[in-house]
Amino acid sequence: MPKIRWTNLPPILRQHLFDRVADRQIPAEDLYKLKLWRESEPEAPDGPWYKDFGSFKVCGEGEFPKTFLLKGQAAKGKAL
Repeated sequence: MPKIRWTNLPPILRQHLFDRVADRQIPAEDLYKLKLWRESEPEAPDGPWYKDFGSFKVCGEGEFPKTFLLKGQAAKGKAL
């Protein structure tokens, strides 16, 4: 099964992710939780997915992360 991809993302997607992190004002300690999860090289399920970190969620589809949502915003897909 492929891994969730965090490097060599299409430039538009990469910029979107950076913009969402800034817009959502995700605290550094929560971004550290994301870093640790990324380093575990999680597998990418088919279709939509999300990972809940408490104060935010990262959402994606297949091997691509797509956006960040705040706590309370509904995410679609399989919970990781």
